[in-house]
Amino acid sequence: MPDRVLLTRPGARGEVLARALGEAGYATAALDVLRFEPVALSDSARTSLLDLDLFQGIIVVSPQAATCLAEAIASYWPQLPLGLRFYAIGRATAHTLYAELGVPAVIPTRANGEDSEGLLEVASLKVVAGKRLLLARGESGRELLEERLRERGAEVEAVSLYRRRYHPPSPPMRTWLENGDFAALVVTSGEILQHLVTWCGPVALNQPLIVSSPRLATLAETLGFGSPHVASGASPAALSAEVRAVLDPRGAIFDQGDHEKGKRR
Repeated sequence: MPDRVLLTRPGARGEVLARALGEAGYATAALDVLRFEPVALSDSARTSLLDLDLFQGIIVVSPQAATCLAEAIASYWPQLPLGLRFYAIGRATAHTLYAELGVPAVIPTRANGEDSEGLLEVASLKVVAGKRLLLARGESGRELLEERLRERGAEVEAVSLYRRRYHPPSPPMRTWLENGDFAALVVTSGEILQHLVTWCGPVALNQPLIVSSPRLATLAETLGFGSPHVASGASPAALSAEVRAVLDPRGAIFDQGDHEKGKRR
């Protein structure tokens, strides 16, 4: 069985993951099934950006959203308003916000996970009644954050900054998926997982699937994947470590609590 690891994360973050796995001795191939496209701001989005200094919190759901938000803010604010509080869904998003805007961001704890569910556990987002929050995201993203924050009494204004475009895998990668001709598949997005399952044959569905959260593992099992393994996070280091643990368990040292989770690590 080939030792190639198939990657689905697009852009620079995918390249970082590929380098991390390459340094660990694994051959990688990028499936390149997802690309981001900017979208024109709606009238309501422009109004929200002009009112940026009136928000009690700015929530950013991905590194792509952080990059697009920084570009949009620069069009309306020569200098970033003081006192803004930013929230990021994970460390990569927080790093992008700091690189683009020079601002720190509140992130979920490692224990709660780098996803919408984890961010909703942040203490200051549990008491938001009457607060005005801006949600920077892509089109057709998950609605959980907006729904839960509204239920908690916040006034949430969602701003769509980009869209995702999905493409079929190109040859020979389509054949690899059809035949299960790879050692492991790494996926960090539910939408990508749902897109890829249509190309996966029976063998591929039972090859190791490395995902970044228990939510994705549950989705994977629902879609028919038989061997999901949960990394400790969505960072390149966490994903690379899980690939090594799964493909070369002799060289891995497990925490007993994690090891007992088996496939759902």
